[in-house]
Amino acid sequence: MAKKHILFVCTGNSARSQMAEAFARYYGGDRVAVDSAGTRPAGINEYAQWAMNEVGIDISGQTSDALSEKDLNRFGWVVTLCGDARDHCPAIPSGVHTEHWDLPDPARVRGKPLERLEAFRAVRLQIERRVKDLLTRVVG
Repeated sequence: MAKKHILFVCTGNSARSQMAEAFARYYGGDRVAVDSAGTRPAGINEYAQWAMNEVGIDISGQTSDALSEKDLNRFGWVVTLCGDARDHCPAIPSGVHTEHWDLPDPARVRGKPLERLEAFRAVRLQIERRVKDLLTRVVG
Protein backbone atom coordinates (compact mmCIF):
# COMPACT_ATOMS: atom_id res chain seq x y z
CA MET A 1 0.00 0.00 0.00
CA ALA A 2 1.30 3.47 -0.90
CA LYS A 3 2.10 5.85 1.91
CA LYS A 4 -0.34 8.68 2.56
CA HIS A 5 1.37 12.09 2.53
CA ILE A 6 0.21 14.62 5.13
CA LEU A 7 1.30 18.25 5.58
CA PHE A 8 0.55 20.19 8.78
CA VAL A 9 0.64 23.99 8.50
CA CYS A 10 0.62 26.79 11.07
CA THR A 11 2.05 30.27 11.15
CA GLY A 12 5.48 29.80 12.72
CA ASN A 13 5.92 26.05 12.25
CA SER A 14 7.25 26.25 15.78
CA ALA A 15 4.75 24.42 17.96
CA ARG A 16 1.34 23.19 16.79
CA SER A 17 2.39 21.88 13.38
CA GLN A 18 5.59 20.45 14.87
CA MET A 19 3.60 18.50 17.47
CA ALA A 20 1.13 17.30 14.83
CA GLU A 21 3.97 16.15 12.57
CA ALA A 22 5.57 14.22 15.44
CA PHE A 23 2.33 12.56 16.56
CA ALA A 24 1.42 11.59 12.98
CA ARG A 25 4.85 10.08 12.46
CA TYR A 26 4.67 8.29 15.84
CA TYR A 27 1.16 6.84 15.40
CA GLY A 28 1.21 6.48 11.61
CA GLY A 29 4.56 4.75 11.37
CA ASP A 30 5.48 3.58 7.89
CA ARG A 31 1.91 4.05 6.63
CA VAL A 32 2.38 7.82 6.31
CA ALA A 33 4.90 10.37 5.11
CA VAL A 34 4.54 13.48 7.24
CA ASP A 35 5.85 17.02 7.00
CA SER A 36 5.06 20.43 8.45
CA ALA A 37 5.53 24.03 7.38
CA GLY A 38 4.77 27.58 8.38
CA THR A 39 3.61 30.69 6.60
CA ARG A 40 6.32 32.54 8.58
CA PRO A 41 8.65 29.88 10.05
CA ALA A 42 10.14 30.87 13.39
CA GLY A 43 12.16 27.88 14.62
CA ILE A 44 11.01 25.19 17.02
CA ASN A 45 9.67 26.51 20.32
CA GLU A 46 11.47 25.15 23.38
CA TYR A 47 8.18 24.67 25.24
CA ALA A 48 6.89 22.51 22.37
CA GLN A 49 10.04 20.41 22.73
CA TRP A 50 9.52 20.06 26.49
CA ALA A 51 5.83 19.18 26.11
CA MET A 52 6.60 16.48 23.55
CA ASN A 53 9.52 15.12 25.59
CA GLU A 54 7.04 14.59 28.43
CA VAL A 55 5.23 12.01 26.27
CA GLY A 56 8.45 10.43 25.04
CA ILE A 57 8.64 12.08 21.61
CA ASP A 58 11.75 14.06 20.67
CA ILE A 59 11.13 16.81 18.10
CA SER A 60 14.57 18.42 18.36
CA GLY A 61 15.58 16.92 14.99
CA GLN A 62 12.61 18.39 13.14
CA THR A 63 13.02 21.60 11.16
CA SER A 64 10.94 24.75 10.90
CA ASP A 65 10.25 25.10 7.17
CA ALA A 66 8.57 27.66 4.95
CA LEU A 67 5.31 26.67 3.31
CA SER A 68 6.52 28.33 0.11
CA GLU A 69 9.23 25.65 -0.15
CA LYS A 70 6.72 22.77 -0.17
CA ASP A 71 5.26 21.22 -3.30
CA LEU A 72 1.61 20.89 -2.32
CA ASN A 73 1.04 18.43 -5.17
CA ARG A 74 3.02 15.83 -3.15
CA PHE A 75 0.45 15.72 -0.37
CA GLY A 76 -2.86 13.92 -0.16
CA TRP A 77 -3.84 15.89 2.93
CA VAL A 78 -3.09 19.45 4.05
CA VAL A 79 -4.15 20.33 7.60
CA THR A 80 -4.03 23.93 8.81
CA LEU A 81 -3.82 24.41 12.57
CA CYS A 82 -4.62 28.11 12.86
CA GLY A 83 -6.67 30.74 11.09
CA ASP A 84 -3.62 32.63 9.87
CA ALA A 85 -2.27 29.54 8.11
CA ARG A 86 -5.67 28.80 6.60
CA ASP A 87 -6.04 32.37 5.37
CA HIS A 88 -2.50 32.56 3.93
CA CYS A 89 -2.23 29.08 2.48
CA PRO A 90 -1.76 29.13 -1.28
CA ALA A 91 -4.36 27.51 -3.48
CA ILE A 92 -4.50 23.81 -2.70
CA PRO A 93 -4.33 21.60 -5.81
CA SER A 94 -7.53 19.75 -6.69
CA GLY A 95 -7.66 16.27 -5.27
CA VAL A 96 -5.79 17.26 -2.10
CA HIS A 97 -7.95 16.87 1.00
CA THR A 98 -7.95 19.84 3.35
CA GLU A 99 -8.88 20.10 6.96
CA HIS A 100 -8.75 22.99 9.42
CA TRP A 101 -8.12 22.68 13.14
CA ASP A 102 -8.51 26.09 14.79
CA LEU A 103 -6.21 25.60 17.77
CA PRO A 104 -5.02 28.30 20.17
CA ASP A 105 -1.40 29.35 19.88
CA PRO A 106 0.33 28.29 23.11
CA ALA A 107 3.35 30.44 22.22
CA ARG A 108 1.22 33.53 22.87
CA VAL A 109 0.69 32.62 26.51
CA ARG A 110 2.78 34.72 28.86
CA GLY A 111 3.62 34.10 32.46
CA LYS A 112 5.83 31.86 34.51
CA PRO A 113 7.49 28.90 32.75
CA LEU A 114 5.09 26.39 34.30
CA GLU A 115 2.07 28.43 33.15
CA ARG A 116 3.46 28.56 29.64
CA LEU A 117 4.20 24.82 29.64
CA GLU A 118 0.62 24.13 30.77
CA ALA A 119 -0.64 25.92 27.64
CA PHE A 120 1.54 23.70 25.47
CA ARG A 121 0.34 20.60 27.30
CA ALA A 122 -3.29 21.53 26.71
CA VAL A 123 -2.74 22.07 22.98
CA ARG A 124 -0.63 18.90 22.79
CA LEU A 125 -3.57 16.86 24.10
CA GLN A 126 -5.92 18.36 21.51
CA ILE A 127 -3.43 17.73 18.71
CA GLU A 128 -2.80 14.14 19.74
CA ARG A 129 -6.54 13.39 19.75
CA ARG A 130 -7.07 15.04 16.36
CA VAL A 131 -4.06 13.32 14.78
CA LYS A 132 -5.30 9.92 15.93
CA ASP A 133 -8.71 10.68 14.42
CA LEU A 134 -7.14 11.88 11.16
CA LEU A 135 -4.98 8.78 10.85
CA THR A 136 -8.03 6.56 11.39
CA ARG A 137 -9.69 8.27 8.43
CA VAL A 138 -6.59 8.45 6.23
CA VAL A 139 -4.96 5.05 6.75
CA GLY A 140 -7.53 3.06 8.72
